Amino acid sequence: MQKRVVITGAGVIGPIGKTASENWKNAISGICGIRRMTIVNPEDFTSQIAGEVKDFDPLDYLDRKVAKRTDRYTQFAMVAAREAFAESGIENNIDPTRLGVIIGSGIGGITTLEREHKVALERGVSRINPFFCPMMIGNIAAGRVGIDVGAKGLNFSTVTACASSGHAIAIAVDMIKLGRVDAILAGGSEAPLTLTGVGGFCQLKALSTRNDDPQTASRPFDRDRDGFVLSEGGAVIMLEELDHAVKRGAGIIAEVSGSGMTCDAFHITAPAENGEGSARAMKLAMQDAGIEPEDVGYINAHGTSTLLNDINETKAIITALGTAKAMRTPVSSTKSVTGHMLGAAGAIEAIFTAFALRDGILPPTATLQNPGEGCVLDYVPGEARKADIMYALSNSLGFGGHNVTIALKKYSGK
Repeated sequence: MQKRVVITGAGVIGPIGKTASENWKNAISGICGIRRMTIVNPEDFTSQIAGEVKDFDPLDYLDRKVAKRTDRYTQFAMVAAREAFAESGIENNIDPTRLGVIIGSGIGGITTLEREHKVALERGVSRINPFFCPMMIGNIAAGRVGIDVGAKGLNFSTVTACASSGHAIAIAVDMIKLGRVDAILAGGSEAPLTLTGVGGFCQLKALSTRNDDPQTASRPFDRDRDGFVLSEGGAVIMLEELDHAVKRGAGIIAEVSGSGMTCDAFHITAPAENGEGSARAMKLAMQDAGIEPEDVGYINAHGTSTLLNDINETKAIITALGTAKAMRTPVSSTKSVTGHMLGAAGAIEAIFTAFALRDGILPPTATLQNPGEGCVLDYVPGEARKADIMYALSNSLGFGGHNVTIALKKYSGK
């Protein structure tokens, strides 16, 4: 009999809260975390708004030496992982060699990279921080989390742009089903609000320039959407083999019942025409979960607030579920309040989807007022909605043509 995998803990630090519960409360209340940028001088950019983690001081969470030797993206990962680890109650209830870590990031330690490059140019290469390399590399968040919680099982990172933490979760589930470990801390982290991070996306013409109205700048599926809003933060879940969780009396948030992973093989930034790759990922996730389109009660969309994503993801959902079913399936984008957390997006959205199953509440596309051309589905506009659902899907898409869909199931104790 195939092993089953459940979520026994969740941790989030992001633009709308510093804990998973605070993020969920604000997401279903439609409280937006997007403001004028303060981390970098906004005057330099065409897009001057972002989803920042407010009043973040790493010394509130980490030892001074550790804080000094970690990039902001690693700090977010450690904070989120600590919350998920503590909430799960798994400490002292698992063999450390059977606990793994997979943390994804699209960019990694770009804050450290920029700072030390400036040091090299202005003061010489001999003044580069000796910890530059282990602070900047994209796998170090996973390594640091492993050290922090004493996880001695498999440990690595996933790097697939905005699908990074979706892949982390999907691969973690497979590793547990294969029996490699009993539990894995899986998720993602990102801190892209730097000169080149923001500037690069601005030059790509990917970001919203609704600078005078940041609270409604992220408008997934809306006719007035003009790009996504860059955000930062970390999100991590504790994934655990069901029997292991039950035997130790763990609280279970939801079950991860399947996943689908595909590649568009089409374009470096644009999605495949009609969302072909995303549609296949959803179909594979349903197949892996052993469910039919009719069983899907909700989809948390990638929903970036860009012209190409929103219309193509809509087409993908229609293809995956069939027109009639798609038209009566609630779909929402929580990026309307969080903005786009890049490598952490898939994990925070999987957490929101798990909470939706647990609590019977669908988070809204809070800023949606007038659906755009071709955006024809039920996007749960404006306000959260009560709904007792059994299965849900969470989509993640990344530059390079990466697609991930996670299938989740309400846990009923069976």
